[in-house]
Amino acid sequence: MATPAIPQRPIPNSIKFLFGGLAGMGATVFVQPLDLIKTRMQLSGGGRSSFSVGSEILRKEGVSGIYTGLSAGLLRQATYTTTRLGIYTWLFDLIKSPEGAPPGFGTKMGLGVVAGGVGAFVGTPAEVSLIRMTADGRLPLEQRRNYKNVADALLRIIREEGLFSLWRGTTPTIGRAMVVNAAQLSSYSQAREMLNVYIPDGIGLHFVASMISGLITTVASMPVDIIKTRIQNAEGSLSMKKVVVDIVKNEGVFSLWKGFLPYYARLGPHTILTFIFLEQMNAWYKRQ
Repeated sequence: MATPAIPQRPIPNSIKFLFGGLAGMGATVFVQPLDLIKTRMQLSGGGRSSFSVGSEILRKEGVSGIYTGLSAGLLRQATYTTTRLGIYTWLFDLIKSPEGAPPGFGTKMGLGVVAGGVGAFVGTPAEVSLIRMTADGRLPLEQRRNYKNVADALLRIIREEGLFSLWRGTTPTIGRAMVVNAAQLSSYSQAREMLNVYIPDGIGLHFVASMISGLITTVASMPVDIIKTRIQNAEGSLSMKKVVVDIVKNEGVFSLWKGFLPYYARLGPHTILTFIFLEQMNAWYKRQ
């Protein structure tokens, strides 16, 4: 007589949030240098290649300089990614049909928008610190902020500019997160379902679905990311409209996609590693 299969218990919501944050932090360790190059290019008014920016960082700031802002990047993932992936997977499971059928693509995009907006608000203080720390090396010595780490950055911003300065650029940050998550989470889920007919479930499927998701997300989110970066790096108040007008007028429309290659080189691998780490942790938990 065959032994009846033991039904798997669903993963608790607390574990979903934990795994989401750990997956994002693990990916950040690998892609922080690319995030640094991307930020420097977005703040630069002239046309420069990612290679020249990377070479300049190594020459002027040393090998350790390519990991400038890592502490802020990790805190950002611990707050933003923990929240967005946790909320998305929780809502995704919540609205699945009783038979276990996944929601439609439009619903997935809606879940991504909600998860991204909430996650962005939670993660904005770390985001502001990250932008400030990664931008510092391009300034003259006398103008640098010289934050020691993310804790120092947060405390000094509060002391020197006020508590609410930690949420500078919240509107474009939330807007970017909504675009990123609507594109990234929905396209990954959809690509994973469609490709599973041809590719068995495993790292290979997760890799291909993540590559597709990363490319779609890069094209959709770059303009909002550049606007967000410039607002958060400024010490004074800047409106989204003024930033957009200045970029288009002084640098051209296509400058809204400035740094496309390092952005995709950062977002693509980060998307791949995040989802692979997340899938592997979920699989490990279910086995245990």
